[in-house]
Amino acid sequence: MTTPPVLSLALPSDTGRVLSIQSHTVQGYVGNKSAVFPLQLLGYDVDPINSVQFSNHTGYPTFKGQVLNGQQLCDLIEGLEANDLLFYTHVLTGYIGSVSFLDTILEVINKLRAVNAKLTYVCDPVMGDEGKLYVPEELVHVYREKVVPLASMLTPNQFEAEKLTGLRINSEEDGREACAILHAAGPSKVVITSITIGGILLLIGSHQKEKGLKPEQFKILIHKIPAYFTGTGDLMTALLLGWSNKYPDNLDKAAELAVSTLQALLRRTLDDYKRAGYDPTSSSLEIRLIQSQEEIRNPNVELKAEKYS
Repeated sequence: MTTPPVLSLALPSDTGRVLSIQSHTVQGYVGNKSAVFPLQLLGYDVDPINSVQFSNHTGYPTFKGQVLNGQQLCDLIEGLEANDLLFYTHVLTGYIGSVSFLDTILEVINKLRAVNAKLTYVCDPVMGDEGKLYVPEELVHVYREKVVPLASMLTPNQFEAEKLTGLRINSEEDGREACAILHAAGPSKVVITSITIGGILLLIGSHQKEKGLKPEQFKILIHKIPAYFTGTGDLMTALLLGWSNKYPDNLDKAAELAVSTLQALLRRTLDDYKRAGYDPTSSSLEIRLIQSQEEIRNPNVELKAEKYS
Protein backbone atom coordinates (compact mmCIF):
# COMPACT_ATOMS: atom_id res chain seq x y z
CA MET A 1 0.00 0.00 0.00
CA THR A 2 1.23 3.51 -0.80
CA THR A 3 1.03 6.36 1.66
CA PRO A 4 -1.98 8.59 0.84
CA PRO A 5 -1.26 12.25 0.08
CA VAL A 6 -1.41 14.80 2.87
CA LEU A 7 -4.42 16.76 1.70
CA SER A 8 -3.41 19.97 3.48
CA LEU A 9 -0.39 19.91 1.14
CA ALA A 10 -1.96 18.41 -1.97
CA LEU A 11 -5.11 20.57 -1.74
CA PRO A 12 -4.04 23.57 0.35
CA SER A 13 -6.65 25.83 1.90
CA ASP A 14 -7.11 29.38 0.66
CA THR A 15 -5.78 30.64 3.98
CA GLY A 16 -2.68 28.67 4.91
CA ARG A 17 -0.90 25.98 6.87
CA VAL A 18 0.41 27.11 10.26
CA LEU A 19 3.07 25.56 12.49
CA SER A 20 2.31 26.81 16.01
CA ILE A 21 5.05 26.30 18.61
CA GLN A 22 3.64 27.21 22.01
CA SER A 23 2.79 25.86 25.43
CA HIS A 24 -0.07 23.43 26.07
CA THR A 25 -2.26 22.83 29.10
CA VAL A 26 -4.55 19.85 29.59
CA GLN A 27 -7.16 22.08 31.23
CA GLY A 28 -7.82 25.68 30.27
CA TYR A 29 -6.90 27.93 27.38
CA VAL A 30 -3.38 29.33 27.08
CA GLY A 31 -0.69 28.89 24.42
CA ASN A 32 -1.69 26.46 21.70
CA LYS A 33 -5.01 25.82 23.44
CA SER A 34 -5.83 29.52 22.86
CA ALA A 35 -4.38 29.76 19.35
CA VAL A 36 -5.11 26.56 17.42
CA PHE A 37 -8.91 26.43 17.63
CA PRO A 38 -9.52 30.06 16.52
CA LEU A 39 -7.17 29.65 13.56
CA GLN A 40 -8.98 26.46 12.56
CA LEU A 41 -12.31 28.29 12.76
CA LEU A 42 -10.85 30.93 10.43
CA GLY A 43 -9.98 28.21 7.91
CA TYR A 44 -6.34 27.39 8.62
CA ASP A 45 -4.72 23.99 8.86
CA VAL A 46 -2.74 24.18 12.10
CA ASP A 47 -0.01 21.80 13.26
CA PRO A 48 0.80 22.41 16.95
CA ILE A 49 4.09 21.63 18.66
CA ASN A 50 3.70 21.89 22.42
CA SER A 51 6.78 23.48 23.99
CA VAL A 52 5.47 22.38 27.37
CA GLN A 53 2.65 20.10 28.44
CA PHE A 54 1.28 21.06 31.82
CA SER A 55 -1.83 19.94 33.70
CA ASN A 56 -2.99 23.58 33.93
CA HIS A 57 -1.50 27.05 33.69
CA THR A 58 1.06 28.12 36.26
CA GLY A 59 -1.28 30.56 38.00
CA TYR A 60 -2.92 27.67 39.86
CA PRO A 61 -1.54 26.61 43.28
CA THR A 62 0.26 23.70 41.62
CA PHE A 63 0.92 22.23 38.20
CA LYS A 64 2.57 19.11 36.79
CA GLY A 65 3.95 18.23 33.40
CA GLN A 66 6.83 18.11 30.96
CA VAL A 67 9.00 20.62 29.14
CA LEU A 68 10.18 19.99 25.57
CA ASN A 69 13.90 20.58 25.02
CA GLY A 70 15.68 21.75 21.89
CA GLN A 71 16.74 18.26 20.82
CA GLN A 72 13.17 16.96 21.10
CA LEU A 73 11.98 19.86 18.94
CA CYS A 74 14.66 18.97 16.37
CA ASP A 75 13.48 15.35 16.41
CA LEU A 76 9.92 16.40 15.56
CA ILE A 77 11.09 18.66 12.73
CA GLU A 78 13.36 15.91 11.37
CA GLY A 79 10.39 13.52 11.36
CA LEU A 80 8.34 15.98 9.35
CA GLU A 81 11.24 16.63 6.99
CA ALA A 82 11.84 12.93 6.38
CA ASN A 83 8.27 12.62 5.11
CA ASP A 84 8.29 15.85 3.02
CA LEU A 85 5.87 17.53 5.41
CA LEU A 86 7.78 20.76 6.07
CA PHE A 87 5.84 23.11 3.79
CA TYR A 88 4.17 25.81 5.90
CA THR A 89 2.85 29.24 5.00
CA HIS A 90 3.09 30.53 8.59
CA VAL A 91 4.96 29.91 11.83
CA LEU A 92 3.50 31.19 15.09
CA THR A 93 5.47 31.33 18.35
CA GLY A 94 4.54 32.48 21.84
CA TYR A 95 6.04 31.85 25.27
CA ILE A 96 9.56 30.37 25.15
CA GLY A 97 11.26 29.66 28.47
CA SER A 98 14.92 29.14 27.58
CA VAL A 99 17.63 30.50 25.28
CA SER A 100 18.46 27.03 23.94
CA PHE A 101 14.87 26.38 22.89
CA LEU A 102 14.57 29.82 21.29
CA ASP A 103 17.81 29.22 19.38
CA THR A 104 16.37 25.93 18.10
CA ILE A 105 13.22 27.71 16.94
CA LEU A 106 15.39 30.09 14.91
CA GLU A 107 17.00 27.08 13.23
CA VAL A 108 13.51 25.74 12.48
CA ILE A 109 12.44 29.04 10.89
CA ASN A 110 15.50 29.07 8.63
CA LYS A 111 14.84 25.45 7.64
CA LEU A 112 11.20 26.22 6.83
CA ARG A 113 12.17 29.28 4.79
CA ALA A 114 14.50 27.06 2.76
CA VAL A 115 11.37 25.08 1.82
CA ASN A 116 9.07 28.11 1.40
CA ALA A 117 10.83 31.44 0.94
CA LYS A 118 7.50 33.26 1.43
CA LEU A 119 6.97 31.85 4.94
CA THR A 120 5.37 34.37 7.31
CA TYR A 121 6.74 34.30 10.85
CA VAL A 122 4.38 35.76 13.46
CA CYS A 123 6.14 36.22 16.79
CA ASP A 124 4.64 37.14 20.14
CA PRO A 125 7.82 37.96 22.10
CA VAL A 126 6.45 36.88 25.48
CA MET A 127 8.86 38.22 28.09
CA GLY A 128 6.86 40.03 30.74
CA ASP A 129 4.25 42.65 31.50
CA GLU A 130 3.62 45.67 33.72
CA GLY A 131 7.31 46.24 34.40
CA LYS A 132 8.04 42.63 35.37
CA LEU A 133 10.21 40.21 33.39
CA TYR A 134 9.17 36.57 33.70
CA VAL A 135 11.77 34.96 31.43
CA PRO A 136 15.56 34.90 31.92
CA GLU A 137 17.17 38.27 31.14
CA GLU A 138 19.35 36.72 28.43
CA LEU A 139 16.24 35.97 26.35
CA VAL A 140 15.74 39.70 25.80
CA HIS A 141 19.06 39.88 23.95
CA VAL A 142 18.21 36.85 21.80
CA TYR A 143 14.82 38.31 20.87
CA ARG A 144 16.34 41.69 20.05
CA GLU A 145 19.36 40.48 18.10
CA LYS A 146 18.15 37.25 16.46
CA VAL A 147 14.37 36.88 16.55
CA VAL A 148 13.13 40.35 15.58
CA PRO A 149 15.17 40.37 12.33
CA LEU A 150 13.50 37.10 11.26
CA ALA A 151 9.92 38.06 12.17
CA SER A 152 7.32 39.12 9.61
CA MET A 153 4.91 40.33 12.29
CA LEU A 154 5.70 41.17 15.91
CA THR A 155 3.03 41.50 18.63
CA PRO A 156 4.65 42.79 21.84
CA ASN A 157 2.85 44.45 24.71
CA GLN A 158 4.05 47.82 26.00
CA PHE A 159 6.66 46.39 28.37
CA GLU A 160 8.03 44.02 25.73
CA ALA A 161 8.23 46.77 23.11
CA GLU A 162 10.22 48.85 25.59
CA LYS A 163 12.62 45.96 26.28
CA LEU A 164 13.14 45.34 22.57
CA THR A 165 13.72 48.99 21.62
CA GLY A 166 15.24 50.51 24.76
CA LEU A 167 12.61 53.26 24.46
CA ARG A 168 10.28 54.20 27.30
CA ILE A 169 6.70 54.45 25.98
CA ASN A 170 5.00 57.30 27.78
CA SER A 171 2.92 58.64 24.89
CA GLU A 172 1.34 57.65 21.60
CA GLU A 173 4.28 59.23 19.80
CA ASP A 174 6.62 56.99 21.77
CA GLY A 175 4.55 53.96 20.75
CA ARG A 176 4.74 54.96 17.08
CA GLU A 177 8.49 55.51 17.36
CA ALA A 178 8.91 52.08 18.97
CA CYS A 179 7.12 50.55 15.98
CA ALA A 180 9.47 52.39 13.61
CA ILE A 181 12.52 51.11 15.49
CA LEU A 182 11.21 47.56 15.24
CA HIS A 183 10.50 47.96 11.51
CA ALA A 184 14.10 49.00 10.98
CA ALA A 185 15.21 45.80 12.72
CA GLY A 186 13.10 43.48 10.56
CA PRO A 187 9.31 42.97 10.70
CA SER A 188 7.05 44.79 8.25
CA LYS A 189 4.07 44.54 10.62
CA VAL A 190 4.17 45.52 14.29
CA VAL A 191 1.22 45.59 16.66
CA ILE A 192 1.80 46.77 20.23
CA THR A 193 -1.24 44.99 21.58
CA SER A 194 -1.73 46.94 24.80
CA ILE A 195 -0.43 50.34 25.87
CA THR A 196 -1.69 52.26 28.89
CA ILE A 197 -1.26 56.03 28.69
CA GLY A 198 -2.91 58.29 31.25
CA GLY A 199 -5.24 55.49 32.30
CA ILE A 200 -6.38 54.88 28.71
CA LEU A 201 -5.81 51.46 27.13
CA LEU A 202 -5.03 51.33 23.43
CA LEU A 203 -3.43 49.27 20.69
CA ILE A 204 -0.98 50.79 18.21
CA GLY A 205 -0.40 49.10 14.85
CA SER A 206 2.12 49.85 12.16
CA HIS A 207 2.62 48.45 8.64
CA GLN A 208 5.70 49.30 6.62
CA LYS A 209 4.74 48.04 3.18
CA GLU A 210 8.22 48.55 1.72
CA LYS A 211 11.58 49.09 3.38
CA GLY A 212 12.41 52.78 3.49
CA LEU A 213 8.79 53.90 3.22
CA LYS A 214 6.96 55.66 6.03
CA PRO A 215 4.82 53.07 7.84
CA GLU A 216 1.05 53.32 7.90
CA GLN A 217 0.09 53.59 11.57
CA PHE A 218 -3.14 53.52 13.56
CA LYS A 219 -4.56 53.16 17.04
CA ILE A 220 -7.59 51.43 18.53
CA LEU A 221 -8.94 52.58 21.88
CA ILE A 222 -9.83 49.50 23.92
CA HIS A 223 -12.51 49.22 26.61
CA LYS A 224 -11.02 48.09 29.91
CA ILE A 225 -12.77 45.06 31.38
CA PRO A 226 -12.47 44.84 35.19
CA ALA A 227 -10.88 41.41 35.50
CA TYR A 228 -7.66 39.54 34.71
CA PHE A 229 -7.74 36.78 32.09
CA THR A 230 -5.24 34.13 31.04
CA GLY A 231 -4.47 33.25 27.42
CA THR A 232 -5.60 36.56 25.93
CA GLY A 233 -2.22 37.47 24.43
CA ASP A 234 -1.93 34.06 22.75
CA LEU A 235 -5.44 34.42 21.36
CA MET A 236 -4.84 38.00 20.17
CA THR A 237 -1.71 37.07 18.23
CA ALA A 238 -3.49 34.10 16.61
CA LEU A 239 -6.37 36.36 15.56
CA LEU A 240 -3.96 38.95 14.16
CA LEU A 241 -2.28 36.22 12.11
CA GLY A 242 -5.62 34.93 10.91
CA TRP A 243 -7.14 38.23 9.89
CA SER A 244 -3.98 39.95 8.60
CA ASN A 245 -3.45 37.07 6.18
CA LYS A 246 -7.00 37.54 4.89
CA TYR A 247 -6.44 41.32 4.60
CA PRO A 248 -2.70 41.55 3.87
CA ASP A 249 -2.76 45.24 2.94
CA ASN A 250 -5.12 46.35 5.70
CA LEU A 251 -3.52 45.70 9.08
CA ASP A 252 -5.94 48.21 10.63
CA LYS A 253 -8.93 46.14 9.51
CA ALA A 254 -7.29 42.93 10.73
CA ALA A 255 -6.67 44.55 14.13
CA GLU A 256 -10.28 45.79 14.33
CA LEU A 257 -11.55 42.25 13.77
CA ALA A 258 -9.10 40.76 16.27
CA VAL A 259 -9.86 43.32 18.98
CA SER A 260 -13.61 42.98 18.44
CA THR A 261 -13.45 39.20 18.85
CA LEU A 262 -11.35 39.48 21.99
CA GLN A 263 -13.59 42.08 23.59
CA ALA A 264 -16.75 40.04 22.93
CA LEU A 265 -15.11 36.88 24.27
CA LEU A 266 -13.94 38.62 27.45
CA ARG A 267 -17.38 40.07 28.08
CA ARG A 268 -18.89 36.60 27.70
CA THR A 269 -16.29 35.16 30.06
CA LEU A 270 -16.96 37.81 32.69
CA ASP A 271 -20.73 37.36 32.43
CA ASP A 272 -20.48 33.58 32.71
CA TYR A 273 -18.33 33.74 35.86
CA LYS A 274 -20.83 36.14 37.42
CA ARG A 275 -23.70 33.84 36.39
CA ALA A 276 -21.91 30.97 38.14
CA GLY A 277 -21.83 33.06 41.33
CA TYR A 278 -18.07 33.72 41.24
CA ASP A 279 -16.40 37.04 42.04
CA PRO A 280 -14.42 37.68 38.83
CA THR A 281 -12.02 40.08 40.56
CA SER A 282 -10.70 37.47 42.98
CA SER A 283 -8.39 35.59 40.58
CA SER A 284 -7.45 35.19 36.91
CA LEU A 285 -10.21 33.83 34.68
CA GLU A 286 -10.12 31.05 32.06
CA ILE A 287 -11.49 32.38 28.77
CA ARG A 288 -14.69 30.98 27.24
CA LEU A 289 -13.18 30.06 23.89
CA ILE A 290 -15.49 27.26 22.73
CA GLN A 291 -18.60 29.25 23.63
CA SER A 292 -17.40 32.18 21.49
CA GLN A 293 -17.16 30.48 18.10
CA GLU A 294 -19.52 32.89 16.36
CA GLU A 295 -17.58 35.91 17.64
CA ILE A 296 -14.39 34.34 16.27
CA ARG A 297 -15.84 33.60 12.83
CA ASN A 298 -17.91 36.76 12.43
CA PRO A 299 -16.87 39.49 14.85
CA ASN A 300 -19.08 42.54 15.18
CA VAL A 301 -16.66 45.44 14.79
CA GLU A 302 -17.49 48.04 17.44
CA LEU A 303 -14.03 49.49 18.04
CA LYS A 304 -12.67 51.24 14.97
CA ALA A 305 -9.07 52.00 14.03
CA GLU A 306 -8.06 55.63 13.84
CA LYS A 307 -5.28 56.22 11.33
CA TYR A 308 -2.42 58.54 12.16
CA SER A 309 -1.61 61.13 9.50
